[in-house]
Formats: sequence, C-alpha cells, structure tokens
Amino acid sequence: MARQNAVLDKSFQFSIRVVKLYKYLVNEHKEFVLSKQLLRSGTSIGANVNEAQAAQSKADFVAKNEYCQQRSS
Repeated sequence: MARQNAVLDKSFQFSIRVVKLYKYLVNEHKEFVLSKQLLRSGTSIGANVNEAQAAQSKADFVAKNEYCQQRSS
C-alpha cells in the first residue's frame, strides 16, 4: 500500500481550486490580468512542493520545503 502525502494532496487540490477560480474570473467577469497572476502564484505552490519531493538530499529537501513555506505565506 502506498503512503499518502498530505502536503502533495493538499497542494494539488489547492491548485485545482485556483484553476477553477481562474476560469470563473475569465469567463464570467472578463478579468484577465489579476486572474492570470492568481493562476501563476496559486499553482506555483504545488510545483515547489513537487520539486522538494525530488530533492537530492535531506538538507536539500528541508531547504526546498522552507522555500515553499516562505512563498505560500
């Protein structure tokens, strides 16, 4: 049985919600500038978490996760 990673799951679900919000803003409110920035920043969290999972060492993993935490605050 594979172990579940709560951080990966939550960041993925968050990214899905951000994409849905982006689509809503573009289609319903014709908002393009702010919605594009929301899309970039909202999905980058998941990308950073995913990159941390592929770290080469424990120190690299910790550093990348700290970076994720700083960027998400």
